[in-house]
Amino acid sequence: MSVHGTAAEPAGRGAVVASGATAARRRPHLGLETLGVLAVCLGQSAVYSVLSILNKLTLGPALNEQTTTINNSATPDRPWLDLAYKLADYLFLAAPVVIVLYLLATVWRPGRDPWRAIGLDAGRLGRDATIGAGLAAAIGVPGLGFYVLARWIGINTTVAAGNLSEHAWTVPLYVLAAFANGLLEETVMVAYLLTRWRQCGWHPGAAIAVSALIRGAYHLYQGFGGFIGNAVMGVACCLYWRRTGRLWPLVIAHTLLDVVSFVGYALLHDAVSWL
Repeated sequence: MSVHGTAAEPAGRGAVVASGATAARRRPHLGLETLGVLAVCLGQSAVYSVLSILNKLTLGPALNEQTTTINNSATPDRPWLDLAYKLADYLFLAAPVVIVLYLLATVWRPGRDPWRAIGLDAGRLGRDATIGAGLAAAIGVPGLGFYVLARWIGINTTVAAGNLSEHAWTVPLYVLAAFANGLLEETVMVAYLLTRWRQCGWHPGAAIAVSALIRGAYHLYQGFGGFIGNAVMGVACCLYWRRTGRLWPLVIAHTLLDVVSFVGYALLHDAVSWL
């Protein structure tokens, strides 16, 4: 037994060294991969969002005197075409999630189910939904207060979140938009980036900080309040995922927050002056 044990030890150390060397060689490629993923989705949004805030700052009126509209109708005079445009918009919005899951499955741990690895499996959906609703309330209530404060002190625009023409499919379309946003942002900004940057040798704190800053950056089109609020939310989401390994609660919370924002604005903006 001692002979076998002695012979196995160097072999084990050699395997570890070889594995470490392989990981080190892959790091530049994984870093480049994350840049490519960001360039086709949320990193691109961050760049355009920076350009948008520069435009607003140099436009003339103060930020809190400007309005940012999202979820706008493309062809309000032709509802059927408007619906087709919006369906295409929101379905393609979530398309990078497919790419990310493929990359995780083939490059991260080949053969391992990426859904389970990042916490998007259906094993605990009931519990995940309950936690997601709680997270939405914990984030949404102070978030709404901060939005009102940010507008009041002049660092944010008025965000008109629901501007689709009123049809039978309008609310379901808002729900689809909210889910697409939640699935994309939490999968890419939390599960994918934290996984890849860990594999690149990043310190967890640095990965969380950069992810949160990018999340804040692609909300800069709303104003500096949108940047700060979403960066803080990004830190909270990353910390939750690192602790639990479950992504569904974050996707559900994000979806609920956006549904309330989109539908709530559409229903109440004429009646509530501060929306």
